[in-house]
Amino acid sequence: MADKALIEKAKKIFENFLTKQGSRKTPERFSVIDELYSLPEDEHMDVEGLFLSMRNKGYTISRATIYNTLDLLVESGLAVKHQFKDKVALYEQALTYKHHDHHVCNQCRKIREFSDPKINEIKEQIGHGFQSAITSHSLVLYGNCEIENCENLQEF
Repeated sequence: MADKALIEKAKKIFENFLTKQGSRKTPERFSVIDELYSLPEDEHMDVEGLFLSMRNKGYTISRATIYNTLDLLVESGLAVKHQFKDKVALYEQALTYKHHDHHVCNQCRKIREFSDPKINEIKEQIGHGFQSAITSHSLVLYGNCEIENCENLQEF
């Protein structure tokens, strides 16, 4: 179930961002927030998935509007964009974002999120070694599915 208060908060932040940018506040742009923030927190969605989901719900919106709105959402800090290996860009909501890393299966393409304090320790050690205050990092681990009868397994 979507957190309506979270969606309204995201819309208010986006409205303020658009005002500062001098950009139009269209219903279509705000419908992208509705859709993105209705997903489970750990779900990643591509433009085509958003487009199809929104069309199935009766929205009249173009792919170009979704692309442009997602760019604005990333710029405003309301979405995070990921590019995993050969996959298209995937987006996730950022308002409740807690830093995490990703494991991507080479075979079934499932994306799993994880956090491990040892990674932060390594980040701190590397930063110290380079005399750098590391402010962010991105770690993606790729592996081969070993789940028997995996429902996501794709033949290549």
